[in-house]
Amino acid sequence: MKFNLQLALLTLISAASTADALSFPATAGLVDLSDNAQRDVSTMAQWAEGYGAQKADGFEITSYDGQDYLAVTQQNLPAGSPVLYIPSDLVFSSNKAAAEFGGALGEAEQQLAVANLQDFIPLFRVFVKVLIEYEKGAESPWFPWLNSLPRQYYNGASMTSACFDCLPPYAAWLALTERINLTNFKKASKFLPLSNQAIANDDSILTWAYNVAVTRSIEWNGERLIAPMADFFNHGAETEVDISYDADGNCMVYSSRDVPAGSPLRVSLGDPTNPSPLFATYGFLDESSTATFCKLMHMMDEMQQLGYSFSDLLFFKETGEISAPVYDVVLYYVLLQNDPGTAQGFLQAVTSGDEATKNQFHEQYFAYTKEELQKHVDSTLADLDRLSTIARSYDVRTHPRVPVILQHNAFVKETFLKVKQTLDNM
Repeated sequence: MKFNLQLALLTLISAASTADALSFPATAGLVDLSDNAQRDVSTMAQWAEGYGAQKADGFEITSYDGQDYLAVTQQNLPAGSPVLYIPSDLVFSSNKAAAEFGGALGEAEQQLAVANLQDFIPLFRVFVKVLIEYEKGAESPWFPWLNSLPRQYYNGASMTSACFDCLPPYAAWLALTERINLTNFKKASKFLPLSNQAIANDDSILTWAYNVAVTRSIEWNGERLIAPMADFFNHGAETEVDISYDADGNCMVYSSRDVPAGSPLRVSLGDPTNPSPLFATYGFLDESSTATFCKLMHMMDEMQQLGYSFSDLLFFKETGEISAPVYDVVLYYVLLQNDPGTAQGFLQAVTSGDEATKNQFHEQYFAYTKEELQKHVDSTLADLDRLSTIARSYDVRTHPRVPVILQHNAFVKETFLKVKQTLDNM
């Protein structure tokens, strides 16, 4: 499987808008989806408690800028303390959506199956539920929750060609995957049981609903679930709370350790060692990440043949350390280009777990491995400078995702500079 970002981008974005900032017209009775619409979080919290949500003393949802919100505790929370309880009646559930809409989803889900997105059907059902409740406007029981959600997103699904022009290949590939999934959700939406078919044809509304489903749902026993108010926990490499669901579908949140008053309450949204997947899915950079994928996108075939995944091939930010699988993949790539017979012997040593033989290969050919790695690191650093120069040329008022893109590129550059230092000192 060779990586071809340029072809994928041309295929996907040729019909897309070139404006980075989406325009969401406000419609009477519906949630105002314009970028500058005020999020009404306080009304949402009162609404949730009125429907049976319970929270620990000291729990609150706060904001430092009126746009981004986070859960915090203003009182000490001993480990194992109950933090939130959200009754199942409030929870968006993919299984409940399937029961509610029945066969009306059949043709839409068939479209996803044709696109090889069967695994995304639970997420699609939550997406449909968001759209149906949005369509009901103020008559929806969930209107206060919908009106508390972000309007503007910075993740891959929200990016345009201008954004992709500023991203290195791995981040661009992850972000592009989100865009492709969104495109397929939009195609399937033409077959949804919406009373107002204009919604099914409105790219801005569909993008917003997709982002709500992706960024606020969690997977639990094969379901996709969103528990209003419990969806306000931010991500942390170190976490303070755990979210679970009981057999009746009630959401329960407990503190995972002793949490002092004044602390944020965070959960894990993904791998804390590699920030790019979180960046592509959620639109933020976790700067506490200790490492990043080494960006060897042109060696994906070799990576897979050796049995490795992206999370195995890491460069470490603080130390410049290179994970052992990186050396394996690079050496295998070099051998395949120059001596396929020797490459097969190395492949056998790696996949059979023969560490002694594998290490003999590394000792014999290390100079070639180092040279290939240095070439990759130097070219990546040059690309990052070029891509960030493009990003800095954009007006942030029309390209609001530029700051997080630059932040991401700076994180990768800092890591690669450390790795370069490590390689140069070998």
